[in-house]
Amino acid sequence: MNDQVRKKFATYPADVAVVLNEVRSLIFKVASEDGINELEEKLKWGEPSYISKSGSAIRFDYKEKSPQQFCIYFNCKTKLIDTFKELYGDTFVYQGNRALVFEISQSLPSIELAHCLSLALRYKKIKHLSLLGT
Repeated sequence: MNDQVRKKFATYPADVAVVLNEVRSLIFKVASEDGINELEEKLKWGEPSYISKSGSAIRFDYKEKSPQQFCIYFNCKTKLIDTFKELYGDTFVYQGNRALVFEISQSLPSIELAHCLSLALRYKKIKHLSLLGT
């Protein structure tokens, strides 16, 4: 884990850190399955951020002002959230065209989320395709 990201994780409540580590692990698993060998992990705007050379940035964070939730953020200038809405509708809660919102206590919809993460990690290669090639 990147040292800055490790320090950020240390600021989260224990239950939040567990859930966000699941998200982090899923990002790395998806990258590996997609053959993405260079995945950059760093803090961007104070939030854990992940990007591949062929993709669009993925960030996530927990905010104390919404203690029961965390968000996974995507670049709002992409077609990612619109595609997720088309593919998965009510599976996720959306925050405009920039984020997926999750309750800390909910089980992650891992299959659907993994697909969304894959689309983001490969975005530059698939952005010209209808529904990003799904």
